[in-house]
Amino acid sequence: MSFKNTLLRKDFTIRCKGKLIDLSRPAVMGIINVTDDSFYADSRTRELHHIIDRAGDMLEEGALMLDLGAQSTRPGAPEVGAATELERLLPAIHGILHHFPEAILSIDTYHAAVAEKCIHAGAALVNDVSAGDMDPLMLPTVAKLQVPFIAMHMQGTPADMQQNPEYNNVSQEVLDYFIRKVVQCREAGITDVIIDPGFGFGKTLEHNYQLLKNLEVFDILEVPVLVGVSRKSMIYRLLGNSASEALNGTTVVQTLALQKGAAILRVHDVKEATEATRIVAFMQSI
Repeated sequence: MSFKNTLLRKDFTIRCKGKLIDLSRPAVMGIINVTDDSFYADSRTRELHHIIDRAGDMLEEGALMLDLGAQSTRPGAPEVGAATELERLLPAIHGILHHFPEAILSIDTYHAAVAEKCIHAGAALVNDVSAGDMDPLMLPTVAKLQVPFIAMHMQGTPADMQQNPEYNNVSQEVLDYFIRKVVQCREAGITDVIIDPGFGFGKTLEHNYQLLKNLEVFDILEVPVLVGVSRKSMIYRLLGNSASEALNGTTVVQTLALQKGAAILRVHDVKEATEATRIVAFMQSI
């Protein structure tokens, strides 16, 4: 009798910069925050040489992609605006690609104009915490650019999402949202859609762990699932520590997510996440 793991990764691929990227094995996306106020202090940097150094370290440690964001989306974060995002992002993109031409860069923004200029500057994906809901031009812009789109679920906006999030059944409601959203993306002309359940975005501690527990429900959508739990409050509040002390808890939660089908981990700590993906992939292959 064979007891081979039935949760083997599906054969997902996305096209980035003219290349087909294989997601049949879990991938790691490193976070680079070009901001002053992202929730995890060690992830913030505005100095270009630090940004380039961090990018190089993450790529060496195994990151398949790097996610650049210039607008903090922590609860209550002030909006900096599209112009400021571009002032921060464009030098970072040019600097990283000058030193690492093959790097695959994702742009974390909910402004279509920012996404478009950054893709023209050399970025390869768009990561929108609002899944196009905060800018009606986002979906047609991404479709025109023909790049992969990461659509995240968020109840509310970053300004109010954690005030009083409510669901009757969080897993079912997030799934229903993505059933509609994937169709919307396809109808707009977006070929490669990646979904992100939005851990910590308009969810209580219990909502986050219910989503994690039921992560397999998103298999029905037949698209890659990105999980971003790195050092978030769902970990450090449960453990009674802080974001700076939450690496071990993060690795545990990421491992659980991988076992439940996550295709991409969005992380602050690339080395540890890469090791988790290698172990889970090996376990699922034997």
